[in-house]
Amino acid sequence: MAALTAKLLGNSKSRALWTLVATFILTTAAQPTANGLDFPTTTSLALPTSAKLMKSVNFNNEVDLSEGAALYTQLDEKADLFASQMALAAAVSQQVEAARTIIGAKKVAKAIALTEYAWGEDQYLCLNRLWTKESHWNYKARNRVSGAHGIPQALPASRMDVVSTDWRTNPVTQIRWGLRYIEARYDNPCKAWAKFKRSNYY
Repeated sequence: MAALTAKLLGNSKSRALWTLVATFILTTAAQPTANGLDFPTTTSLALPTSAKLMKSVNFNNEVDLSEGAALYTQLDEKADLFASQMALAAAVSQQVEAARTIIGAKKVAKAIALTEYAWGEDQYLCLNRLWTKESHWNYKARNRVSGAHGIPQALPASRMDVVSTDWRTNPVTQIRWGLRYIEARYDNPCKAWAKFKRSNYY
């Protein structure tokens, strides 16, 4: 056997063949499974902590991903929630862009006054007169003397921070603050308009 091994190792082709055979024998001996690969029968998946699915899920033949199953339903609810949030963000963005014009600002204010304060057409007419006098519905309007700002002419302008810090550029923030201010101080736009007619401010 030693003589045969020495003879095989004598030329380079034989050495290469011998090395290949030895490598194959060592590899198959060291890793007994097919092709030297050892596959686990299950895989554990850790889901995000923000989800309600805190347990790890074993993906094997027993996992039910059919519609109505717990995992499927919860993931589907997350997708629906994300889609509804995206739709809401798009609607808010459209509302802000519309309110940058006089006509758009009036429509937005009228809609918010009706849906959130139950102020109908009569109250809107008073609001329209009031904010036309104050700012001509211009969200960029600023009183150089007093510093009053925006559609409702908030003074100081920073008071609108209670609604949002984007009051300098967002007409909807200004409208929401103005309606809130009117309700808190005068109860409704017609009473605020009556005060403006008496004092030239409200």
